[in-house]
Amino acid sequence: MLASLGGCVTPPLKNDAPALVQKSEIGEDLEKLPPPRGVIKASVYSFRDLTGQYRPAPASSFSTAVTQGAAAYLVDALNRSGWFVTLEREGLQDLLTERKIARAVVEKRQQRGVATPDVPDLMSSDILFQGGIIAYETNIQTGGLGARYLGVGASDEYRADQVTVNLRAVDVRTGRIINTVSTTKKIYSKELQMGVFRFIEFKKLLEAEAGVTSNEPVQECVKLAIESAVANLIVKGVKDGNWSLKDPADMKSPVIQTYLTTLAGGAE
Repeated sequence: MLASLGGCVTPPLKNDAPALVQKSEIGEDLEKLPPPRGVIKASVYSFRDLTGQYRPAPASSFSTAVTQGAAAYLVDALNRSGWFVTLEREGLQDLLTERKIARAVVEKRQQRGVATPDVPDLMSSDILFQGGIIAYETNIQTGGLGARYLGVGASDEYRADQVTVNLRAVDVRTGRIINTVSTTKKIYSKELQMGVFRFIEFKKLLEAEAGVTSNEPVQECVKLAIESAVANLIVKGVKDGNWSLKDPADMKSPVIQTYLTTLAGGAE
């Protein structure tokens, strides 16, 4: 009995080789979006954690509940959509330092009479993406089921948390907020326990327990919420006339229609 319990809940211990992060269904939707009339230059300075939430005990009180690298997920989603040319802004100071070094090298070569082209100007963006992770609620839904008979039983419990992100597109020339969307994603945790507690002989007690816990990665849920925000914001911008498709007939494409239905059913 103990062997069967252990075999059911103990995963094989092995060293997995590093692998690329698998694309989500929303990430595939971003790549399926019809092309725009013209690629938009965009910049992201930051996409901060605005929740102020820390991991509950017994985890360290200095560890945040959500990832601090959400800006990387946003840049990846923007590039994957094919609608934007994303310009480096989060590491702008490092970029400027390197450009100073490059200019110094160019000037030195030109003084020696070597024909060397000047360092080109930095590109300016048309759209500035801002926002952040605005909410992280825990235990918004809990539940479970269990049974025990003659000292043998099992229980199954689950918990749902929720993360919410807000994304807005700002016109760099005027400062006007063109569009804004908010998306949420639930984070599920599940625990399965099995146990035996019974007397097999006089004064001989058998007690055995086994369990397994499955927690959905918080950073993966943040990534999905950001990708969904980018997809919905692009489609919303097309619908509102803030930007346009290369082929107006693509408005009837399945991926556009799917997100139009989502926007119609959600709060804009």
